[in-house]
Amino acid sequence: MTSEHSAISTTPEVREIDAVVVGAGFAGLHMLHKLRGLGLSVRVYEASDGIGGTWYRNRYPGARVDVKSMYYNYSFDPDLEQEWEWTEKLPPQPELLRYINHVADRFDLRKDVRLETRVTAAIYDEAAARWRITTDRGEVVAARYAIMATGCLSAPKLVEVPGIETFRGRSFHTIEWPAAEVDFTGRRVAVIGTGSTGVQVIPLVAEAAETLTVFQRTANYVLPAGNHPIDPDYQRGIKARYREVRKANRESAFGIWQPEATRGALEVSEEERNAFYRKVWEDEESELVSMLVGFTDLLADEAANETAAQFIRERIAEIVTDPAVARLLQPEGLFGVKRPVLGTGYYETFNRPNVRLVDVRATPITAITETGLTTTAERFEFDDIIYATGFDAMTGALTAIDIRGRDDVSLREKWAAGPVTYLGLAVAGFPNLFTITGPGSPAVLSNMMVSIEQHVDWIADAIATLRAEGVTTIEAEPDAEQEWTRHVGEVGDMTLYPKVDSWYVGSNVPGKPRVMYAYIGGVGAYRAKCDQVAADHYAGFTLTR
Repeated sequence: MTSEHSAISTTPEVREIDAVVVGAGFAGLHMLHKLRGLGLSVRVYEASDGIGGTWYRNRYPGARVDVKSMYYNYSFDPDLEQEWEWTEKLPPQPELLRYINHVADRFDLRKDVRLETRVTAAIYDEAAARWRITTDRGEVVAARYAIMATGCLSAPKLVEVPGIETFRGRSFHTIEWPAAEVDFTGRRVAVIGTGSTGVQVIPLVAEAAETLTVFQRTANYVLPAGNHPIDPDYQRGIKARYREVRKANRESAFGIWQPEATRGALEVSEEERNAFYRKVWEDEESELVSMLVGFTDLLADEAANETAAQFIRERIAEIVTDPAVARLLQPEGLFGVKRPVLGTGYYETFNRPNVRLVDVRATPITAITETGLTTTAERFEFDDIIYATGFDAMTGALTAIDIRGRDDVSLREKWAAGPVTYLGLAVAGFPNLFTITGPGSPAVLSNMMVSIEQHVDWIADAIATLRAEGVTTIEAEPDAEQEWTRHVGEVGDMTLYPKVDSWYVGSNVPGKPRVMYAYIGGVGAYRAKCDQVAADHYAGFTLTR
C-alpha cells in the first residue's frame, strides 16, 4: 500500500496537447507557426538556451551558409520576404540568427518554446493514440502528433581517439562554440578536420594565432565562395519576382535553380569544359552546385567527374606555393559526392608562415594528451584544440532520443541496419510521428530552406485534412516504406555518391550502416511524388478513425 501510494504521488502531471515539436530552428519554428494557424495547441522543446538551431549553436569564426541569402529564407509570408534586408550574398551566422529572432518576435513564437529542455523519450501510447513525451526536466506531455525538427547536422561527432577529457587547454567543437568571443591571439592552436566547418574556421583562426596546425585526414574540394555585399538593385529585383524564383527553386534538382545541362563533360572539347569550369570558379555569382550541374554526367560518370576534379587540383597547385603542401591539399577522389565546400582564402591560408598541415592518414592521431596530442610520428603541444570533426548526420539526433512506437519497438532497433522511412517523412509502426527533412528525403542534398518548407507544408496540410475527416492516426505502411527505401538506394546507386566514404553514406561514424541517407532523385521530382501521395488521399499510409 505504501509503495503504491508513493509511486502515484511521484508520477509527474501529464498535460495533453495537440502537438509537440522537437527543435526550435528554421524547421521547428515554421512548424509551430503553421500548426498554430490550424488552431492546434503546440509546444516546442529546444535543448539549447536560445532559438535558431544550427545557426544558434554554430557560432564559430567564419560560420555562414553556403546558399545565397535571397534563397535561404522563409517564403510563407510575402510581407516578411519584402521587409527583411539581407546584407551579403552568403549571410554569416550572426545575420542568420538575427533573422530567425526577427521571425520569432514578428509572429510571437517564443511563448510556445521551452528552451534548455531536452526531449529524452517519446513513447507511443496505443490505447490513447498519443505520444508520451518526456524531457530532462521531468516534464511529461501527451500529444496527438510528434514532429521531429531535430536537424540533419545537429549531433556532433568527436575524434575516435583516447584522452580528449585529459587536455588541460581550451577545447572547442564547432557546433558547441561559446557565445562569448574567443580570442586566439598569440596562442598555439590545433584544428582537427577539414570539412565545411574546418574550411570556414581555419583562415580566421590563422590570422590571430601564433601558430595553427591543421590535422587533415581527407583533402576537400573547396570552391571560392565569392562572397560580397548584396547590391540593393539585385535584392529589389529578386523580391519583385519572388514567386517566379521560388517556383523555379522548388522544381529544380537541388532546390537552387540552375540552367539545365544538355551535354556531358566528355561530349565537349577540353577547351570548352575548362572554360566552363573557370567561369564557375571565377564568377562571384556562382552557386555551390553550379559546377556539379553544368554537365549531365558529372555525378554519374567517373571519367567525366575527373575532368572537374583535375581542374580544381590545378587551381590548388597555382594557389599554394609549397608543392608538397599543395599535393596534400589536392583531393584524390571524386568531386562533389562528398559535401561540396565553399571557402574564402582557404588555400591561401596554407601559404602563411604560422600555418602547418599534418596528414593524419600518413601519421594518425593516437591520443589527446594533457598538453596537446600525439600522432604516430610526433608529439604536439597546444593551448587550444578545435574539433571540426563533423556530425552523426541525418539520424544521430533522432536516435539520441528514446523513440518507441507500436509494440514498444524503438526507432534505434528499427534502423539498426539503416534508416527505413516513407518519403523521409514517416516511419511504419510510429503513427503520427513526422520527421522534417528525415532520412530518405532530399534534405542535405538540397537548399535546406526549400526542403524544410516543403515538409512543414505537407505535414500541416496532412494534419488539417485528417482532422477535418475525423482521422485519429496516420501511419506509413510497411510495403510503402520498404519500396521507398529501396528506391532511395537504387537512385543513389545510379550516381557516384556510394562510391566514396562520406557522411552522405554514414561512413564517418564507426559502426553506422553504410547506406544512402538522402534522396538524390531531385527536389522537384521528390516534391511531385509527395504531392501525388497527398492527392491520392495519402496513398501508402493507413488512416485510422
